Amino acid sequence: MRRAWPLLLLAGCSGQPAIPAGGIVSSNPCIDGILAEIAAPGQIAAISAYSHDPASSSAPMNWARKLPALGTTAEEIIAAKPRLVLTGNLASQGTNAALEKLSIPMVAMGVPASVAESVEQIRALAAVLKQKAAGEQLVARIEKDVSDVPLSPPISPEGEREQSSAIIWQSGGFVPGRGSLQDELLTRAGFQNASARYGLGQWSQLPLEVLMRNPPDVIFTSKPHPAFARLPHTRIVPFPDRLSFCGGPTITEAMKVLRS
Repeated sequence: MRRAWPLLLLAGCSGQPAIPAGGIVSSNPCIDGILAEIAAPGQIAAISAYSHDPASSSAPMNWARKLPALGTTAEEIIAAKPRLVLTGNLASQGTNAALEKLSIPMVAMGVPASVAESVEQIRALAAVLKQKAAGEQLVARIEKDVSDVPLSPPISPEGEREQSSAIIWQSGGFVPGRGSLQDELLTRAGFQNASARYGLGQWSQLPLEVLMRNPPDVIFTSKPHPAFARLPHTRIVPFPDRLSFCGGPTITEAMKVLRS
């Protein structure tokens, strides 16, 4: 199961500007990160409330906080009187069903499980916004960033492949495994995702005691557990949780950390 997004209070924010009627609104924080890169000024009327929180946003704060925040409830979205809703897997089936019943156009996108899926989403969203050139610029940047990193580990002086093991340890011990975007990014950065040694699925919770008995070479984490200090041969690298929530421009940020 996909790692759950941090809990936020999604009620309307007092003092924020009114949402212009008849605009394009987003209730999907992963889409917001792409919108920040490819949408034209004034093209987006509101974005997800998650994108106003630095801990969860995939969009730059200086862009996100210029736009009204929108929750995921049908009532809040309907009240915005949008001409198009950009939604995703954070919206309940009830919300999407209510919007469909009122014939409010929607574009739904989930969380990509690979770089290729993320590129496909960017191009699809660029087509919806009629921003093909901007979409291709973002795609080119992402593809360059991931291709600059060899998929194969380096060769040691002895002629053997040297590959460090690593995991991404999110708050609460959630770890991305095989079939996740983060698994691909670890591989592209030259690591072996250690989640396989623990028998984990695409997204699973790894007990601390299991990790401590058989630690990887590197742990990427936002909140190092105090017990990690007892792992002298494991490198602990700061990795914000928000880099594990989405694809799009977040891929570029994640790769910089994984290559550090």
